[in-house]
Amino acid sequence: MPRALALSPHLDDAAFSCGGTLAKLAGAGWDVTVATAFTRSVPDPQGFALDCQLDKGLPPEVDYMAIRRAEDAEACARLGARPLWLDLPEAPHRGYADAAALFGPPHETDAILAPLSRALAALMAEGPDLLLAPQAVGGHVDHVRLVEAIQAVVPTRMPMLWWTDFPYAARPQHETVRPFAAAMEAGPERAIVGDAAARFAACAAYATQLGFQFGGEDGLRHALDATGPIERFRERGAVPPQVAA
Repeated sequence: MPRALALSPHLDDAAFSCGGTLAKLAGAGWDVTVATAFTRSVPDPQGFALDCQLDKGLPPEVDYMAIRRAEDAEACARLGARPLWLDLPEAPHRGYADAAALFGPPHETDAILAPLSRALAALMAEGPDLLLAPQAVGGHVDHVRLVEAIQAVVPTRMPMLWWTDFPYAARPQHETVRPFAAAMEAGPERAIVGDAAARFAACAAYATQLGFQFGGEDGLRHALDATGPIERFRERGAVPPQVAA
């Protein structure tokens, strides 16, 4: 059975950006894993990290990331995929103190690249047949750090599909920010008609994010309908021919 591994920065990015393709691979007999980098629960969050919880309508005493991991487990079940959570902290827990910092350059004091690279190297040892990962459209620092780790660890011969980060690619304030544009544009574009129904179902499982990101489930449906069922990637390496176009 061929194995696909999606490397997601956050608990929702893979489903939002290429859930239809992941569901299509699973339906075609692939073993699909969604490995999410930044999933660590941090007790007693403070400052901007706490704000990121409160602005989702959640009280300060709940374990926000535990809720999100449960959402991710349900989303992956709806895609036919297996979730895998790397125990690394999100940017607000690493000294990024406001929204502007999240979309600015990585801090020199941000030491996440080394442990992230080690975690990815361990995943590569398991020998996936296909990787899917973000292009970091929008420039969110967690997306950027993940791409940097992939570039440092993953062999260039590894077949890859770099997904177009959604919803950032659909937002004028973010869609032109493409920190790895030269590397991505070196590969051909691949358009895959995904399973749109499965993508919507998986995205809807992230209930804590829907109001903040889309104004609710109806907004999510409208945003996905606007982009259509085609999911666009940049291709690297010899992507297996079984990957449907």
